[in-house]
Amino acid sequence: MNARMTHRMAPLLGALIAALSMAACSRSDDGHTVGQKMDSVIADAQQKAAETKTEVKQELTDAAITASVNAELAKDPTLSAMRINVDTSHGEVSLRGTAPDNAAREHATQLAAAVKGVNHVDNQLVVNQ
Repeated sequence: MNARMTHRMAPLLGALIAALSMAACSRSDDGHTVGQKMDSVIADAQQKAAETKTEVKQELTDAAITASVNAELAKDPTLSAMRINVDTSHGEVSLRGTAPDNAAREHATQLAAAVKGVNHVDNQLVVNQ
């Protein structure tokens, strides 16, 4: 191709590129432009990332609550020797296992409820007879 032909084709090539670009940004069958679709995909990805971050943060918070409740129970001489299973979900603590008497059972509830982040205590401890 010589310089003269290249010079003539440059405007035609520019027009073709412009037409293709406009076609890519034009509305598709669903009425949304490619740019709108990209914005939607980006917004969805940001929303999912925020939800995942919140879920991970909640799981870490629940793990910290469980550890703190276990530590409080272990400090207490009436409760430290027994086996109490502590589970936490969204700040709600469940206590399962055995207690030597009703007073110890209720004390376990009080200790768990006093831990920062605990919203509710479900005491399922069984009193040994």
